Amino acid sequence: MATEETPGEAAADDGMADWAEALMEQKASDGGADAQPGGVLSGGDAPRPFSSGAGSDGAGQDINMVLDIPVQLSVELGRTKVPIKHILQLGQGSVVELDALAGEPMDVLVNGYLIAQGEVVVVNDKFGIRLTDVVTPSERLRRVSKN
Repeated sequence: MATEETPGEAAADDGMADWAEALMEQKASDGGADAQPGGVLSGGDAPRPFSSGAGSDGAGQDINMVLDIPVQLSVELGRTKVPIKHILQLGQGSVVELDALAGEPMDVLVNGYLIAQGEVVVVNDKFGIRLTDVVTPSERLRRVSKN
């Protein structure tokens, strides 16, 4: 059965192609300096499935079932706490001071859990984030188990 691509999917693929091309150009200009140790993806690296360690086909099929589940990835600029009376006074042109300092790395969250930090980049007039520090899988599990 052949699948047909809708115009929206074609536009999304073009956008991803722009990102991939920009990342490859950056990788070439940096001389591969941004390659991350420990299997962290950078640039145009293809995602790899988790290894089960046991080498059994059953475990590999189990992990493949979750690889296509969508998750919410967000980048956090900063936070602050303010009383409701200040929220009600906000208007166009108001400035809200955040706890993050200018130039600090931004937090990258998946479903609300910190997985990395990075710096803002611009690619083809769109914002992106270049990961500078990735939380190890064991540290991610430790943080999730605390909550």
